[in-house]
Amino acid sequence: MGKRSEKRITKTVVDALIPGMTAWDGEIKGFGCRCQASGKFYFLKYRIAGGRQRWYTIGQHSPDLTADKARKKALSLKEEVNGKGDPSGDKQQKRYEKTITELADRYLNEHVQSHNKPSTVAEVKRIIEKRIKPSLGQHKISDISRADIKAWHQDMSDTPVEANRALAYCSKMLSLAMKEWELRANNPCIGIKRFPEKARERFYNDEELKKIGAALAEMEQAQNTIESFFLLVRLLATTGMRLGEALALEWEQVDLDERAIRLKDAKAGARTVPLGTAAVSLLNDATRNGNYVIPGADKGKPLASSTAQRIWADLREKAKIPDARLHDLRHTAGTFAALAGANAFVVRDLLGHKTLAMTNRYVERAADMVRTTADTVSNRVANAMAGRNSAEIVPMPKHGGKNNVA
Repeated sequence: MGKRSEKRITKTVVDALIPGMTAWDGEIKGFGCRCQASGKFYFLKYRIAGGRQRWYTIGQHSPDLTADKARKKALSLKEEVNGKGDPSGDKQQKRYEKTITELADRYLNEHVQSHNKPSTVAEVKRIIEKRIKPSLGQHKISDISRADIKAWHQDMSDTPVEANRALAYCSKMLSLAMKEWELRANNPCIGIKRFPEKARERFYNDEELKKIGAALAEMEQAQNTIESFFLLVRLLATTGMRLGEALALEWEQVDLDERAIRLKDAKAGARTVPLGTAAVSLLNDATRNGNYVIPGADKGKPLASSTAQRIWADLREKAKIPDARLHDLRHTAGTFAALAGANAFVVRDLLGHKTLAMTNRYVERAADMVRTTADTVSNRVANAMAGRNSAEIVPMPKHGGKNNVA
């Protein structure tokens, strides 16, 4: 390869190069430009500690990378080398560094699969495939920044709940990358503010349950829906089980003689679901097709959660309850239990909660209804005693007051 020594590499020098020639800068040691058939490329040759020689390709000569811009880059690289850096080695390492897509796969295989239940695994995988990989997947693990994460999260503002779940899973995988797998120095998700989530919890009143029952009967009559779906809805309604628990339920876990379902691996661990008379009758009359109580089209597999949710969407449309969710059947069971007089401990055991914190909301709801009833009773009595027919709230006069009732 021909060589030309120059005091300074300029556009004129570069333009004069022909294939096979290399121009060396006389001011910056190791900085040069070589001409190949494919173009003219700026580079820096240097040595690292120990004397090993390295070549760093700055880039191809173009309007975007002029001789002056390449010179500035070379000076920056020289400073890095003088500070015991190795830009070429770093660049090569970066080329083979894993991406966020590869990190997500490792997170699923090594962490999620080992520490979470199948329903959680499915949900994490769904979020990763839908929200994380398409937007962040091509980033190198060490390159992704807080600004990248912030912009990505903000782009999902129209679905705040799912955006927050995606951020949580992304944060967990980057935390593992930092603390356990030593793939980066920090977690850029830390400190990113989550979107406010509107608390949504409801239960069905008698009129809504009547509509749901009628819609179920109508769909059953049409005979164009997977039969086990109807059993699923009624089982959730009469037991307060979680959707995942019901879908994974096998007949060997059902003990109708003892009126119990014995779950081996529920959300809070193994638990027993007590069965009321209606639930016992429901299961006793159910057709047994395979091992699963709620089988899918393939009797050897349970009904898929996505399929159940899709059919439920059709049902709630027929029932004309657009905001109805399958999970609200569980809230209904908890609320009705509290209204029936069950204390927090009983409701906890009925629904299989791990702590009383989740259960107290049902008891508090029942207390609110009792207080409402107390208002109605006390107001009616107060009005009657004051000689009024109005249902307005009228405080009882205090003893010794002007309007004291004898």
